[in-house]
Amino acid sequence: MRALVQRVTEAQVRVAGKIIGQTGPGLLILVCAMQDDTTAQAEALAAKIAKMRIFKDEAGKMNRALLDMGGSALVVSQFTLAADTRSGNRPGFSTAAPPETGEALYRHFAQALAALGPKVETGQFGADMAVSLINDGPVTIWIEI
Repeated sequence: MRALVQRVTEAQVRVAGKIIGQTGPGLLILVCAMQDDTTAQAEALAAKIAKMRIFKDEAGKMNRALLDMGGSALVVSQFTLAADTRSGNRPGFSTAAPPETGEALYRHFAQALAALGPKVETGQFGADMAVSLINDGPVTIWIEI
């Protein structure tokens, strides 16, 4: 699985103009399931992100994790993270998991993250979503498991 993790002061996702998910201080996590990904990989990705020390401590060092600071997360499906841009001008997405599998793994990831403690809200798989955020730092990290 792939994820693009952004430390945010706030983020929200809208579908048809209506807010369907949001977070205050915490993380915006864009997630993509790849072909042959498993639920074990979704759980490992959730654990890694929840424990990743990317929040500032009292000394201003990135020493605290989402779990340490009591933050929340907004998880949004993003199949375009599977983009293959090595040739031509049009990205290919053939390495992304099929939609049924991708949705199941996306949901499993969000549930696994929530089971670790943080409040988790989600986007709507397959929908045309508008995501807005205020990136804190900015801190943006690519993870692949």
